[in-house]
Amino acid sequence: MSDNASNAPLKAEEGWRRSRTMPSLPEVHGSLSIPKSGSWIKKFLAFAGPGYLVAVGYMDPGNWATDIAGGSMFGYSLLSVILLSNLMAIVLQALAGKLGIVTGRDLAQACRDHYSKPIAFTLWILCELAIAACDLAEVIGSAIALNLLFGIPLVAGVVITAVDVLVVLLLQNKGFRFIESLVVILIVTIGGCFAADIFLSKPDVGGIMQGFVPTTDIVTNPAMLYIAIGILGATVMPHNLYLHSSIVQTRRIEQTRAGKKQAIRFAAWDSSIALCFALFINAAILIVSAATFHKAGMTEIAEIGDAYRMLTPLLGTTLGSILFGVALLASGQNSTLTGTLAGQIVMEGFLNIRLAPWLRRLITRMIAIVPAVIVTAVAGEKGSAELLILSQVILSLQLSFAVVPLVQFTSDRKKMGEFVNPLWLKLIAWLVTAIIIVLNAYLLYSTFF
Repeated sequence: MSDNASNAPLKAEEGWRRSRTMPSLPEVHGSLSIPKSGSWIKKFLAFAGPGYLVAVGYMDPGNWATDIAGGSMFGYSLLSVILLSNLMAIVLQALAGKLGIVTGRDLAQACRDHYSKPIAFTLWILCELAIAACDLAEVIGSAIALNLLFGIPLVAGVVITAVDVLVVLLLQNKGFRFIESLVVILIVTIGGCFAADIFLSKPDVGGIMQGFVPTTDIVTNPAMLYIAIGILGATVMPHNLYLHSSIVQTRRIEQTRAGKKQAIRFAAWDSSIALCFALFINAAILIVSAATFHKAGMTEIAEIGDAYRMLTPLLGTTLGSILFGVALLASGQNSTLTGTLAGQIVMEGFLNIRLAPWLRRLITRMIAIVPAVIVTAVAGEKGSAELLILSQVILSLQLSFAVVPLVQFTSDRKKMGEFVNPLWLKLIAWLVTAIIIVLNAYLLYSTFF
């Protein structure tokens, strides 16, 4: 193929039921330039950032309970499940980035432009429920952290999180790069806190290495299987797929085959490296739980508050608990940034309407805050913990409705052209989809019956 041919513009609307009407996240779409010359490192750094916003969803407060429970009950055995979850996430996020770059649509816009209006509307409602559930987990997680660190009552902590709406607005006015930088700082904070907790807990290095090797016990032991499915179900978040397909478009790339090929490659590396940080943090939560609670025979520690209170006597210092609380607060705040962005992307993409960002975020946050205030006021910490679990069940229920369209669209040559998934990637993607559907169906069945 000649250079001229490789740089020829691609047809934008081929294979779609409807034409694209507006760019995703128009206020920041194509706002960051990419250097046309220089080393590959310089170009990669220009693309780096969206992956870290995506990685936040893989370490939000909703993941903490399952990791803590897995470590306290079964030691290091379920580290292999965290590794498998992360590998599945790497595949799906790479596909989400590729969809956005190639088609110029985020996943919500792609669903609207492909499916009939009734189906698209149903998918929108399901996605809004998932985002509200995710936001609920972030609200409760932040409120629990404020309660543990500063003694602020849970109800007051829930209300305080409403201020996050104003914070996100302020940050976005400073530019998208500023949001990305803040997210990276918070991720480093979480990682640093758990690195220190791992050092204080003195885990068994041999046990950790062995834990990353899958065993048949995960399948044959019903209790272990339930926790393992919980870890898998809580890891891949549906709103992350919508988010990633949108924010990769903040880079102003050349709309040519060569430009898109470069963008796909760097976006995949960006999200894969960022998800390695998520792997470390989720593994660290389980390792600290195994090295403290499981080692001391406390096999029923499953709630965040209990874990915080028990770390001090087991580690012999209050530092461990303080670092745990700071990491939880950073996790909740980080997830708030990405969750509110995902809410805007989903509503605008599915309905093709524009709301003022402050109004969209206020609606999203109120949907989460109202039930959180009611439950924490009536049932206290125990009710909050149960609400956290319910939010993960809702996310699990919705996940398949995001994963299936993503794999379907990126495997369609009419939509993706030469960037369509090759056969080996199609097989892997549909295998991951099948695993997610089966495991989440089993998790839901086990939860309710």
